[in-house]
Amino acid sequence: MPSPITDVQWQTVRTSLKHTADRFAELVLAREPGAKATQDWTVADTAAHVAVIARLYTAQIGSGAATDPLPSLRSTVLTTTVDTVSDLNAAALAQFTERDTGAIIEQLRADIDVILRVSDGLDPEEPLPWLGDSRVPRAGVLAHLVNELLIHGWDIGRWRIPPEDAALFHDLFLVGLLRHDPGHLLDNDEPPREKRIAVQFRSDHTKPVTLVLHRGKVTVEDPRADNDVRLRFDPPTLSLVNFHRVAKARAVLTGKIAISGPKPWLLPRFLKTVRLP
Repeated sequence: MPSPITDVQWQTVRTSLKHTADRFAELVLAREPGAKATQDWTVADTAAHVAVIARLYTAQIGSGAATDPLPSLRSTVLTTTVDTVSDLNAAALAQFTERDTGAIIEQLRADIDVILRVSDGLDPEEPLPWLGDSRVPRAGVLAHLVNELLIHGWDIGRWRIPPEDAALFHDLFLVGLLRHDPGHLLDNDEPPREKRIAVQFRSDHTKPVTLVLHRGKVTVEDPRADNDVRLRFDPPTLSLVNFHRVAKARAVLTGKIAISGPKPWLLPRFLKTVRLP
């Protein structure tokens, strides 16, 4: 089993959150608010989406009870799965109506300052409630927000995603979520497979780890020589592939993702469960 989150990782994700938020703020303020960032969202919509997540995390990140900024979404959050995240996003944006990018960025910066202040000195490994009644370590929650800034900054400005920052999402959020409790987040209609599928993940910026799908459940193990699939990846590219910004075929053809191992054909079946919105 991979080791718990270290103090170095905790400080790294905190520094990354502050730095990435500053980059994101500068990018948003330099763009026309009404310009398209994605097929459905403008720059202002995209910035508002990230700001909503940060606002929600101000109440979640501490060790005591805090006021829920969007209480009407509480039941939706608990029942959300990977496949229904878009519904939650739409409901949150409908409640957060601000579209002045200056005001959005001012709030985003203030909320990230709160997140960093409130979480300072707390246990980075402590599991916190998240979507689908899952549990994510505190450091993973910060890594998720870093990833939101990175992915949506890419949407707005096609900026460079530093690999060391992208790696935080894999190490602290994804692996952290699976080490603790994925809840109902990954639920789907796929019939459970009796045989294990073990997929090893390696990069120059992450800890080697194996994710195992067995009977519909996903667990975390240390890598072994007999793992079915070995996947070597560039962290920014894997993030962009996972969130449907870059095609899988392109990532493989450019060498950013390399797939090997004795049973590489099992990877598509694995990815039907281990997936992101």
